[in-house]
Amino acid sequence: MLIQDIIRRKRDAETLDADAIHAFMRGVADGSVGDAQIGAFAMAVVLNGMTRDEAIALTEATRDSGQVLRWHDLHLDGPVLDKHSTGGVGDLVSLVLGPWIAACGGHVPMISGRGLGHTGGTLDKLEAIPGYDVTPDVDLFRRLVKDVGVAIIGQTGTLAPADKRLYGVRDVTATVESLPLIVASILGKKLACGLDTLVMDVKVGNGSFMPTPDASQELAEAIVAIGSGAGTPTSVLLTDMNQPLADCAGNALEVHEALRLLRGEGRDSRLYQVTHALATEMLVQAGLAADAADAATRLETALASGEALERFSRMVHGLGGPSDLAERAEHYLAPAPFTTDVVAPRAGTVNAIDTRALGLGVVELGGGRRNAGDAIDHRVGLSRIAALGQRVEAGQPLLRLHAASQADAEAVTRQLGAAFTLGEAGSVTPAAPIHATLRQETSS
Repeated sequence: MLIQDIIRRKRDAETLDADAIHAFMRGVADGSVGDAQIGAFAMAVVLNGMTRDEAIALTEATRDSGQVLRWHDLHLDGPVLDKHSTGGVGDLVSLVLGPWIAACGGHVPMISGRGLGHTGGTLDKLEAIPGYDVTPDVDLFRRLVKDVGVAIIGQTGTLAPADKRLYGVRDVTATVESLPLIVASILGKKLACGLDTLVMDVKVGNGSFMPTPDASQELAEAIVAIGSGAGTPTSVLLTDMNQPLADCAGNALEVHEALRLLRGEGRDSRLYQVTHALATEMLVQAGLAADAADAATRLETALASGEALERFSRMVHGLGGPSDLAERAEHYLAPAPFTTDVVAPRAGTVNAIDTRALGLGVVELGGGRRNAGDAIDHRVGLSRIAALGQRVEAGQPLLRLHAASQADAEAVTRQLGAAFTLGEAGSVTPAAPIHATLRQETSS
C-alpha cells in the first residue's frame, strides 16, 4: 500500500480502513515514512477529521508501533491500571494516587511526562528528589510494578515510538489541534502499558489544556469511546481547573504536599477530593472495590495504616532516591533561597484567578521550561495560594513566592498579583472539584 495513496485518500476526505492506518503508523515508527508525509497526513486529518473507527484504529496503531508491555508472566496478584491527566497547575495527583492504589491491591505502571507550557510535569516533580531515575530499564520498571505495586517513570524509546515522531512533526506544522490526533497520542502511550483499565482526568477551566468547557467535554467523550473501543475499559472525570488544584505550584513544593496527603493530612482540600474521586473510580472499575463506599473504606485504611506512604517510599528508593525521604523531606528537598509574599492591594474576596498566569509565573521563576532543553530549578514556585471565595484584607498575602533571588521574585510579582480578581463576597460561587464522570455508554 503506497503511503502517498493513504495521504491522498485522507486529503480527499475518504475513510481509511484499519490496515491503511496501521501501515502508515508502522512507517512512522520505522522511518520509512518521511517527515513531509507525516505532516501532510496530519494536516489532512486536521482538515477532514476522522470517523470514530478511524480514531480507534489510529490509537491502536500508535499503541502497537512499539513494545506493548505484558504482565501475565509476572503472575501479578491484582489488576494493572493507570490514570492520566491533561495537566494543570498544582496538579500533583499522580504522586499520591499511584501509591494509594498500590496500597489497595492495584499495580500501576505509570508513564508520565514533563511540564508543557503553563502546566507542571510529574517527571519534573519527581526529579526534585535526589537520585530519582525517571528512565530505568524495563526489567527494573516491571519488577517495581510487581513488588511495590507502582512505578512512575518517563516514556521509554520502545513504547509507542510512532507517537513521539508524529507529535514532533505536528508541533512544527500547526497540526496539534486535532481531536483524533490528540486522543491517539494520549491513549497510545498509556495503552502500550498493557492496562486492564484506565481512568482519565480531563481538566475544565482557565488553567486547563483545552480552551473551553465544551472542548473539554468533547475530549472526554472521545477518550471514553476510543479507549474502550481499543479494548481497554476507560472512564473520565471532568475536574475543575479554574484555580490551582493544590495551594502550591512548583516541583519540590508539590513533593512536600504529596507527602502531606500520603500522611493522611489535608483531607479538606480540593486536591484530596479530586485524588479520592479518581482513586474510587479506579478501584471500582478494576474490580478492587464493590462500590464507592467499599472503595472509600479501602482508601481510608491504606492512608491510616501508613501503607500508601510506605509504597511511595519504596518506589522512590527503588528508583534511586533516598530511603528516608518521608522522614527527612526537608533535608533532601532544598528550599528556595528567597521567599516573599505577594499581597492584596485592597480588601476583597477572591472572585477569579487566572490559573494559567500562575503557572506561567512558575515557569518565569525557572520552575518550568521555555525551551525543551532548559534546566529546571526545582526549588522555586508558589505556596499558600489564596482560594476562590477567600476573603483577604489589604496587605494580606495572596500567595508566597519562592525564588532563586530577590530580582527573580520582583520580576514576576506584578504578574502574579494581577492573576487575582478581588470583588464583593458572594458574587462568585467556586465550581465543585468534580464536574462530571463519563463512562462507556453512561454518564453521571
